[in-house]
Amino acid sequence: MSLPHSRLGAAWNRRGAAFMCLAMAGFAVEDALLKIAAASLPVGQVLMTFGVFGVTAFSIWAMLAGETPLSRAMLRRAMILRSLAEVVGRLFFMLAIALTPLSTASAILQATPLVVMAGAVVVFDERIGPRRWLAVAVGFAGVLMILRPGAEGFGPLSLLAVIGMLGFAGRDLATRAAPAELSFRQLGVLGFAMLIVAGLIALPFGPAPVGPDAATWLGLAAASVAGILAYTSLTIAMRTGEVGAVTPFRYTRLVFAMIAGMAVFGERPDMWMLIGSTLIILAGIAAMRLTVGRRGAAPGGAA
Repeated sequence: MSLPHSRLGAAWNRRGAAFMCLAMAGFAVEDALLKIAAASLPVGQVLMTFGVFGVTAFSIWAMLAGETPLSRAMLRRAMILRSLAEVVGRLFFMLAIALTPLSTASAILQATPLVVMAGAVVVFDERIGPRRWLAVAVGFAGVLMILRPGAEGFGPLSLLAVIGMLGFAGRDLATRAAPAELSFRQLGVLGFAMLIVAGLIALPFGPAPVGPDAATWLGLAAASVAGILAYTSLTIAMRTGEVGAVTPFRYTRLVFAMIAGMAVFGERPDMWMLIGSTLIILAGIAAMRLTVGRRGAAPGGAA
């Protein structure tokens, strides 16, 4: 006996939500491990090593799937812009998690979908109504609460996370114009290759590279595994349940990041950060709900 359509839909939504939570936990673990590695290695070296691990893994995966790791489609204008934005996002977010509290950087990163929405108005000439503009404004207010510019506790280094978030938003916008023939495995190869480029850019501005000890090598390898599993889980999640039911669970990344920050690094988020993070999450969910309700779909992107 077959299940009613509504029950089947609920089951798929639960499965999609579970994979989304798994993906966000993976990204939080990846960030925490990279932050640990950056305590003993230059940021540029961490980025390059992490990039090599990722390129190798996704290249092997692509070849096993009968795909070429590199494609001429990667040279198209949209992909070049995506790659430049990826470099900016990866470089500055890595600097942010290395130099600022993990929970703060992760909270600011949650504003990415709101920036993508606002950017789509300029790039794709999309129209968004006043309620979604209000959601964007509320989300940005949450970011300002976390940064608190002009206040005594303002940390200028937190702006690194803002620049990284803008880079990721640009990457997600460019991804919407990516050629359809590129698989997520090939996009993974390209994305991790940009980590290597970001590392090469950062390397001259930091201390000289050093030989990682066994524990650091193991941490970087574990970060790569966590990142690849997270990326794969995210792809499964976005292809499983309804966008409106699955996408809000992206914000569990902040919960996992705060847990990691407190448990591993002894971070203690203050009241302003908790309020700002809540505003960003509520604004993002509201904006996504309005988008889904109006068009039946919402853009999804990798973290």
